[in-house]
Amino acid sequence: MSDQYILGISAFYHDSAAALLRNGAIVAAVSEDRFTRKKGDATFPHRAVEFCLKQAKIDVGDLAGVGFYDKPLLKFERILETYLGVVPAGFRSFLMAGPLWIKDKLYIDRQLHEELGYTGRIYYCEHHESHAASAYFPSPFEEAAVLTMDGVGEWATASIGHGKGNDFEILDELHWPDSLGLLYSAFTYYTGFKVNSGEYKVMGLAPYGEPKYVDLIYKELMDLKEDGSFRLNQKYFEYLTGLTMTNDAFSALFGAPPRQPESKLTQREMDLARSVQVVCEEIMLRMARTAHKRTGSSNLCMAGGVALNCVGNGRLLREGPFKNLWIQPAAGDAGGALGVAQLVHHREHKAPRVVVPGRDSMQGSYLGPAFSPEEIETYLKSVGAKYERVEDPEQFERVAGYLADEKIIGWFNGRMEFGPRSLGARSILGDPRSPKMQADMNLKIKFRESFRPFAPSVLRERVADYFELDTDSPYMLLVAPVNKDRCIPLTDEQHKLWGIDKLNVPRSDLPAITHIDYSARVQTVTKEANGRYYDLLKAFDEKTGCAVLVNTSFNVRGEPIVCTPEDAYRCFMRTHIDVLVLGPFVLEKGWQPEWQESAAWQQEFQLD
Repeated sequence: MSDQYILGISAFYHDSAAALLRNGAIVAAVSEDRFTRKKGDATFPHRAVEFCLKQAKIDVGDLAGVGFYDKPLLKFERILETYLGVVPAGFRSFLMAGPLWIKDKLYIDRQLHEELGYTGRIYYCEHHESHAASAYFPSPFEEAAVLTMDGVGEWATASIGHGKGNDFEILDELHWPDSLGLLYSAFTYYTGFKVNSGEYKVMGLAPYGEPKYVDLIYKELMDLKEDGSFRLNQKYFEYLTGLTMTNDAFSALFGAPPRQPESKLTQREMDLARSVQVVCEEIMLRMARTAHKRTGSSNLCMAGGVALNCVGNGRLLREGPFKNLWIQPAAGDAGGALGVAQLVHHREHKAPRVVVPGRDSMQGSYLGPAFSPEEIETYLKSVGAKYERVEDPEQFERVAGYLADEKIIGWFNGRMEFGPRSLGARSILGDPRSPKMQADMNLKIKFRESFRPFAPSVLRERVADYFELDTDSPYMLLVAPVNKDRCIPLTDEQHKLWGIDKLNVPRSDLPAITHIDYSARVQTVTKEANGRYYDLLKAFDEKTGCAVLVNTSFNVRGEPIVCTPEDAYRCFMRTHIDVLVLGPFVLEKGWQPEWQESAAWQQEFQLD
């Protein structure tokens, strides 16, 4: 029996990606922006497809099917009906979007065949089905409720489903224009951050504020039902008719125009962020309770952009009705490529689903490119880099020593992660015990806002020593409280501080990863799933007695996570990272030849 290959694609909106299955097992999955270096790249994922096929050592002619992650005609129907429903207010938007749709997106079938050089059948499934498939099929559950939440697909903005064995059924949907993702994005826009990428910033900013506007949101912006469904008051939003998320009525309601991007943050933005976060969590909890009632399941799977709200996920785990929670690590649109491939495999090709209890099939989400020592060394020699080759286990001891000395490490190890989180393959690492680590990483490495929190990686067997968490969190998608015996109470004077003034107050004996609300976004690390990254953490634990590391994505603000040795070396040389580890090679900053940077890049990131 020959192998059966299914290719899944998401493209043309944001976060284009490709994923490939061999007999149902994931061979590869990667976002296009990791190759093009254009964050959120929406173009056809040529390079991602090329990588997937190369990883499997096949060509397009070997594919048994190709899946596309949504239904363009159905989406166009929604767009057309929306514009017709708000004529003449939406005419300007239609003049911009309509011709593009008519020219390109209505002919996706032809375009996919041409771009791929593929003559076989292309399968289409609805956007939220792709999300649901990406959540249910790789999960470790034989049966589960499935909850998806995002901005919008074709018509659906959220869905509740029930997976059993080989397939799942969508039981209920929330429809456009009522959307939790768009509500959150409206506040992202209004507080001065970029929609579709700045939502993380709103979530990170929220603990600095007070929930002053929650009642106003419930009173004016939405009609929330007990089951988690709601209606948004379109009087305050612009996304139906215009080119922004909010309008003058929204500004009048909250007392000021939208914050200008990059301008100073005030307590008002912090209070707005806290308020919308509180509302988001309440809706997530109500939807989860409804999913539990509808399915009777003790397991919940989640996907869609809102499923990346790890603070809400943590509350679902602690307060929700489900015993077990599993979240797709590539929960956004990129994960739709994987979901549609799996849907084609199981639903269209009637292939059985094999579940290993307690273990998902995402392979740690290490599904992208890897580079051999020979490939890495060839690149290093080409740029005159100075390095040492240090084999295991000596390398773990060396790097643990650097970390204990408060050095910041660029860690490039094995296959790149699929999804927005660095999980120990393309990571920047630091000592969580260091009081200066958060500020140094934010300002000197990431070139980003000082309030942004950093996440801890912790040995799975030691997680209860540090956090109020007693479950796996392999994909850094759960926020948990830091153990109370590690927390440092605030003094009377510190209690009086407001906003960003709270930032530099140590909250625990792990100040670099403890957010101001005494929480942390946790990644649990095991030898089975994480390989050499586990060995490094273990070496650091043996050297210091601390089984935790700061783990943030290996990139700077505005750029995708690094993919290749060249990307990693460039980021290393552009920033204040002290040591770069590329596979078996160790590079100290002081050994390197002078780096020549473009004037434009220096100006953008205000480098000395």
